[in-house]
Formats: sequence, structure tokens, C-alpha cells
Amino acid sequence: MARFGIHAKKVYGISLPHLKHLARQIGKDHLLAQELWSSGAHEARLLACLIEDPAEVSRRQMERWAGDFDNWAVCDGCCLHLFAKVRFAQEKAATWCVRSSEFVKRAGFSMMAVLAVHDKSASESLFLQWLRLIKNASTDERNLVKKAVNWALRQIGKRNLRLNRAAIRTAKAIQKLDSTSARWIAADALRELMSDAIQKRLQKGTMGIARRR
Repeated sequence: MARFGIHAKKVYGISLPHLKHLARQIGKDHLLAQELWSSGAHEARLLACLIEDPAEVSRRQMERWAGDFDNWAVCDGCCLHLFAKVRFAQEKAATWCVRSSEFVKRAGFSMMAVLAVHDKSASESLFLQWLRLIKNASTDERNLVKKAVNWALRQIGKRNLRLNRAAIRTAKAIQKLDSTSARWIAADALRELMSDAIQKRLQKGTMGIARRR
């Protein structure tokens, strides 16, 4: 796993597909999830994220688990499979993205990226606010942070045509900042957000909405 930048103190070498199979067999189990997480083992923590019940997760638990993140795989897996489904998800995304801890800050932007895809009820105004947070964080030169900032920017910009235009404007503003990280984030995001494939998909979605009206 080290070749993928995943570093953990306890690793058993169990694949994610097998962990997902185990999770389906176990079902949701809040107490077992706590025990698995407390073990500190890489695969145990991934399994904990899969079997934890989002309805049982408190703000305190989110803070505790986020503080334990020690690699991007557990960070992103937890955000994708668990934290994005917790009722405090939007709140924590905005709170964590301004933290100094590398993995907690990454978690904030990872949550934004996941919510941009999966939270269909979220308002456009929320994502416009997050674009300002994305710009503010774009000069963070830490690799794991800049990649999460870029991920959030791209996912927000693919949500719909209006947010695509707002994300492109944000990326162009980021591009002007005196930062290697900012220039990389902007160039990579603009390449995707302005691509023919994305523009055609978003235009088609807009026309589809118009026809339904």
C-alpha cells in the first residue's frame, strides 16, 4: 500500500471488496464499529466506516474519528461511506476545511466533493459559499490537501450548468494566485470543467429540465 501513499501502523492486507462483503453480512452495528475503529488497524477502520449507522454518529464522534485519520484512504473512505450521510455533514465540511491538520482539512474538502455528487437536496447557494472556501485554501501546498481542494472544485463544477460557470470563474481566479498549488488546481479543474464532454452533458441536463417544465 505504501506505493499508493497509504501508510498505517497496523495493516492486514484485506482487500476493500472483501471488507464490503463482510459489511453486507454484518449489517449496521454502532457498537462494533466503535470497537473496530478503536483497534487502530487499517482494515478494521475501513470496515467500521462501512457498518456504522450514520444516524448514530454524533459531532463528537466525527471529531474523534477525523482526528485519528492517518492516511488518505481511511479519510476518503470514511467521508464517502459514512460522514457524508451524517446529518452534520455540511456543517463539518465547512468547519474542517479551515483546520490546520492535513487529514482533517482534506476531509473537509473530500466531504464537499462527495456531497456535490450525492446530496441532491443541497442548495446552489451552499456550493457557491464553498467555492469561496476552495479559493481560500488553494494556496495550501500540501499534496493531500491540494488534491482534495481540486476534487471539490471539479465535483461542484459538474453538478449543473450554473455551478459549472461559477466553478470556472473560481478556477480562473485561483489561477492568478502566486502559488504552485493554486496554478495546478486551476489548470487541472479547468481542463475538465471546460471540456466538450462535460459541457455537452451539462447542456443536455439543462435542456432536459426545460422540457420537463
